[in-house]
Amino acid sequence: MEALFYEKSTDQASVRCRLCNHRCLIGDGKRGICGVRENASGVLKTRVYGKLVARNVDPIEKKPLFHFLPGTLSYSIATPGCNFKCDFCQNADISQMPSARGGTILGKKASPREVVDAAGQTGCASIAYTYTEPTIFFEFAYDTARLAAEKGLKNVFVTNGYMTREALDRIHPVLDAANVDLKAFRDAFYKEHCGARLEPVKENLVHMKKKGIFVEVTTLLIPGLNDDPGELKEMAAFLSESLGPGTPWHISRFHPTYRLTDRPVTPVQTLTRARQIGIDAGLKYVYLGNVPGENGEKTFCPSCRALLIDRWGFFVNKNTLDAGRCPQCDTVIEGVWD
Repeated sequence: MEALFYEKSTDQASVRCRLCNHRCLIGDGKRGICGVRENASGVLKTRVYGKLVARNVDPIEKKPLFHFLPGTLSYSIATPGCNFKCDFCQNADISQMPSARGGTILGKKASPREVVDAAGQTGCASIAYTYTEPTIFFEFAYDTARLAAEKGLKNVFVTNGYMTREALDRIHPVLDAANVDLKAFRDAFYKEHCGARLEPVKENLVHMKKKGIFVEVTTLLIPGLNDDPGELKEMAAFLSESLGPGTPWHISRFHPTYRLTDRPVTPVQTLTRARQIGIDAGLKYVYLGNVPGENGEKTFCPSCRALLIDRWGFFVNKNTLDAGRCPQCDTVIEGVWD
């Protein structure tokens, strides 16, 4: 299938992809960094349209989204490929499949209508484009999201936030929420550990907010790489000042995986210190991930500290919100609740 967002170069042999901020120049018969967009004689083709490598019904909290339809289910899909090369990827078997298998792309064929129908049949309130980077299967995500919106389903991206402004502007009318991985607040980290840059992610976070997409942010804390208190203070200040103090920030615990096995599991005290840094920066809702049972996964009223949503891991035990307000003091709690 012909891809969106590209232009032919002056030599007419290569094409310039404009889907993400790598803006790959792709020669004839070659693929971009993502491994799934290929130049076929001057026509850019997507090789993953409808080739689903994962289909699951997940709690929306698993994305993680804590302030978007809590307690509901989300039909979650992915194709192979990614435009990042994170050496700590938890889904490397599917995200890096094309590059690791000599260009091989596996997946079970599905249509947008089949996905939307399956979401409705399984009682899901939304469709999540997740597990791998949804930007790289944009054409399928876009067609599915438009159909889902017609059927009253919400659409969610779990993304590294590296799409171009053009791509984001195309999908934003049918994109209701996004959890964006802000992997660090140093460009050197992005270049060394992800094969990308920081600034486009920051710009897209701000643009998503301006476009009315509900945004939550996740940062995986890796000991010795992105957990410096000074860096975290800058990150928290950016979130609070540029996205707003009501932006939920998920700070997740790292476990050694993929190509980054020389680092220890993140100490809980490092997570709690980062959480306090976020609170001190003015953020109202700072959560801890991968540490079930900690108070850091519950939602409290920022005004009176009443427990509003009691969670254990990805599951909601109790939700006392009253039309998006604290039942004790009537404070408005930022989020999408209906």
